[in-house]
Amino acid sequence: MHEPFDITTIIFALLAVFVVWKLRSVLGTRTGNERPPYDPFAARRKAREGSANPPGETGTVIRLPGAAEERASESAPASAPLVAGEQWDSFVNPDSRAAEGLNRIKSADPAFSAANFVEGARVAYEMIVSAYAAGDRNTLVPILAKDVLDSFSASIAEREAQGRKIDTTFVSMDKSVIEDAQLRGRSAQITVRFQPKLITVTRDRDGTVVDGSPDQVADVTDLWTFARDIDARDPNWRLVATETVG
Repeated sequence: MHEPFDITTIIFALLAVFVVWKLRSVLGTRTGNERPPYDPFAARRKAREGSANPPGETGTVIRLPGAAEERASESAPASAPLVAGEQWDSFVNPDSRAAEGLNRIKSADPAFSAANFVEGARVAYEMIVSAYAAGDRNTLVPILAKDVLDSFSASIAEREAQGRKIDTTFVSMDKSVIEDAQLRGRSAQITVRFQPKLITVTRDRDGTVVDGSPDQVADVTDLWTFARDIDARDPNWRLVATETVG
């Protein structure tokens, strides 16, 4: 004998099907190929977490100063008042163009620190000179602007073709001072005068000295210009120009 027809059960069943369909149409379904949620600050946090490169990555990123551990510019207003010139007394003449340039850079990027910049520029100088001498292109790639990298790479390639090797020893860094500073559009550019004492010797395939001396300390003066787009997420400064004086 058949049970009586229950219209209420059918109505609830149809309602349940409708609710499930509606949820799927709004929330979607998982296929197993979904991309993880996008974190716009992941790259910046990764740059702040240690200097070691993840497996499979090459090169060394030099966090030149101006990229503070906590970027004040992330929460600072887009336009800050110019700071007092006396802030740069330890680095440049307060009435110089360099002081004015530092003022403008600081105004555009409140996290900028001249003291940290000079300290980091010294580290970068030694690393770049050592990498060039060793023919270590991977270290140079993230530190140099493209035209400077091309010039360095061509010189390294020529040296390798000749079978020559350079040994460079840093004796001391007598001076590293800010020579000039400018804000060109949104590009901060700072020129540093480096005056190190170096021992540099170039040898051929047989180990014969063809330039320099392993026993002679040389005084060197270099003018290097570093630049950074202050609107870029990348906190690193890059070498955009070099000049050897004398």
